[in-house]
Amino acid sequence: MTREKLNGLIIFSIAITVIGLILLFFSVSFGTSLGENWLFQRGGADTAMYHLVIESYIQNFLVAGGVLFGIGLVTTIFSYYKLLSTTESLIK
Repeated sequence: MTREKLNGLIIFSIAITVIGLILLFFSVSFGTSLGENWLFQRGGADTAMYHLVIESYIQNFLVAGGVLFGIGLVTTIFSYYKLLSTTESLIK
């Protein structure tokens, strides 16, 4: 791969990592907001059902954020390693 492509991949993977972190840290806010929207659309619900919906939305954001963070972090590390190895091969 060329240096330009590797730099683009590093930027893309850092963006995915940041999105994953945002989803992880704000999962409670996002999940509660979607749960309140669900409750508003239904016009009301049992407390236990509302709690279950909010918990499931929060878990969805936690899983999605964890997956994006993990993939982004691994891709960033791999791309940076490849960039360093191509730079060293150009120096030799």
